[in-house]
Amino acid sequence: MTDLATRLTKSERRQDFPNVRPSDAATLILIDRKAKKPRVLMGRRHPKLKFLPGVFVFPGGRLEKADRAMPVYGVLDADSERRLMAKVQRPTFSRARGLAAAAIREMYEETGLLVGTRELGAPSAPCDEWRVFEERGVFPDLGALSYVARAITPPRRPRRFDTRFFAADAGAVCDEVPGLVGENSELIELAWLTFEETETQDLPAVTRVVLEELAGRIDAGFGAHLPVPFYAWRHGRFVRTLLD
Repeated sequence: MTDLATRLTKSERRQDFPNVRPSDAATLILIDRKAKKPRVLMGRRHPKLKFLPGVFVFPGGRLEKADRAMPVYGVLDADSERRLMAKVQRPTFSRARGLAAAAIREMYEETGLLVGTRELGAPSAPCDEWRVFEERGVFPDLGALSYVARAITPPRRPRRFDTRFFAADAGAVCDEVPGLVGENSELIELAWLTFEETETQDLPAVTRVVLEELAGRIDAGFGAHLPVPFYAWRHGRFVRTLLD
C-alpha cells in the first residue's frame, strides 16, 4: 500500500487556483458479497458535467447542516466514531454522525437506494432533502456503516473536499426509488463491479486508490479493529497515515 500515496501525487494536476478550505463530504460504498467475488456499486457521471465528466465514482457529496439533525437508527461502531473525530479541528459526535448520515442521504439522492430500516416507523425529516425517508417510513441506519478511508483534495484546486469514505453491505438497502439515474441525472448508469472489473474503467485517481485500500481491507477480514488510511497533501506530495 505504500506506493498508493506516490501514485496519487503523480496524478495530481494544476494547483494554481485560488485556495479554498476543503468542504466536509461523505461517500458510501455498497458491497455485494453474495457472489464468489465481492462487487461494489459505482455510478457513471454524466459526460456533460464540468466536474469529473463521464467517470465512474461512488455516490457522495457535501455534509449539510440537516444531516446532523436527521433522526437515525443505530449508531456507528466505536472504532469508526473515534477515528472520524481524529485529526480534525473541533471534533464532535454530532459531526461524526452527521457525516455518516450524509453518506446515506447522498446514496439516495444519486441512486434512489435507501439504506436503513422500517422497524421504527417513519422518522420526522428536518428538510426536503430527507423527506423521502419520512414518506417511505425508513430510518437511516448508521449501524450498517463502517468508516474505511479519508482523503483531502490538495490545496489550490478548483474544488476541495475532506471526504470520509464509508462502506456498507448491499443488504442494508431496504427500499429503492426508481428514476433517479438516467440521461438527465448526475449519474447516467449504475454498475455492480468486481475489483478486477474496476481496473478497466475510467476512474478518478483517488477512487482507484480507495478501491485498492478496500480490497485489502476485505482480504484482511474487514474487522472494525483495522486502521483507516488517511491521504492528505504535505510538503508537495500526498502522505498516507493510519487512523488507529
